[in-house]
Amino acid sequence: MKRKIALIIATAAASVLSMVLLAGCSGPSASDQPAAAPAAGEDFVVGFDQSYPPYGFVGDNGEYTGFDLDLAAEVAKRNGWNVRYEAIDWDAKDTLLKSGAITCIWNGFTMEGREDKYTFSEPYMLNGQVVVVKKGKGIESFDDLAGKTVITQVDSAALDVLEGDKASLAATFGRLDTIGDYNTAFMQLESGAVDAVACDLSIAQYQMTAKPDAYVMLDETLSSEHYAVGFKPGNDETAEKVSLTLKEMYEDGTVEALCEKYAEYGLSFDNWLLK
Repeated sequence: MKRKIALIIATAAASVLSMVLLAGCSGPSASDQPAAAPAAGEDFVVGFDQSYPPYGFVGDNGEYTGFDLDLAAEVAKRNGWNVRYEAIDWDAKDTLLKSGAITCIWNGFTMEGREDKYTFSEPYMLNGQVVVVKKGKGIESFDDLAGKTVITQVDSAALDVLEGDKASLAATFGRLDTIGDYNTAFMQLESGAVDAVACDLSIAQYQMTAKPDAYVMLDETLSSEHYAVGFKPGNDETAEKVSLTLKEMYEDGTVEALCEKYAEYGLSFDNWLLK
């Protein structure tokens, strides 16, 4: 009986060892492999926030539109890729990128503070983090935000700044709230549910252009930053192709034409960087 038990144990141990060796030989999963640039005819899947005008949003016709989406479509066309837009849950962007469900994050994506998490294209647009308040409420500087309720988007660059370099400023707020999208944040600002919105410069310009009598941006800025296209770490090939194509689009006037297309939303060609 003892010999039988010993034989069973030895067989089980050998089985476990075999499984370990097989696992060791299998190498990293597909999601850990560096991504390559799409071949001609393959999909170029753009992950974006559909509530982020003027960079990515739902137009009056119910279709996805926006400055970044138009840039992506032209870049894909010039490289022979099939562009596909994927409206994503912003909290899930890293998982989607790692799994290969999306090729890139291209939607007013601030690169500062995220350099170690993504491979980025060259920065193409100047951005900053600012604070917007309702007109006539007596809030004219950061000092006036003491005791007030400030709101920003979850997992946003503005939140990173307020929890990082400007944490001492955030400590003076009555409350710092987060919300899923900026459109809703500005609805709360307009209703008086919050006192201020911390957001990207582009978002502030868009909202103030849409309602010039409702909002004002404080002169002080939280930070100065840049937009870039974010790829899976190691996907240098696609990032470089996108950067080179954007430079070509600047040189032939395509970028300026797209900036003019979205000028009514507060977008300015003066903020374009990649030349």
